[in-house]
Amino acid sequence: MAIRTIITEPNKLLRQVSKPVNQVGKEEQKLMKDMLETMYAANGIGLAAIQVGIPQRIIVMDICKEENKKEPRYFVNPIIKNKDPLKATYEEGCLSVPNQFADIDRPSKCEVEYLDYNGQKQLLKAEGLLATCIQHEMDHLEGILFIDYLSKLKKSMIIKKLSKLKSSTAEV
Repeated sequence: MAIRTIITEPNKLLRQVSKPVNQVGKEEQKLMKDMLETMYAANGIGLAAIQVGIPQRIIVMDICKEENKKEPRYFVNPIIKNKDPLKATYEEGCLSVPNQFADIDRPSKCEVEYLDYNGQKQLLKAEGLLATCIQHEMDHLEGILFIDYLSKLKKSMIIKKLSKLKSSTAEV
């Protein structure tokens, strides 16, 4: 397993639509393990493959809050089947949009069909933080970031801040 570099906004790759995975094999499983290790190292709860530069429809997450307990989840080619019309608001952040947070409204529940770590078809009924996290990560597969839900002004201020940060760290 290896920790990979997380791509940060602004970056054209993050706006790319990810391609479906043909089958879950050793290569995809290694990628999922690397993504999980990368996510844990960055103190995240979810990560999409595009965030480490791989435009494939793969997501990993672990929303377990208990210290020293891991409950990793793997989603390959996830599709949302149903979304609850009732919305829930969570403060969202993103490893590709470092140190920026905003309240985002999303459907409070959803059903997701996907392939698991072993390529088996699964159906998950998610609610609360899990539903929010799944929808956030699935947005990455479509080239959408949580800041895209904000006003143009807020979004441009965040992107400006991140661009400055990128250029100042590039000079070091």
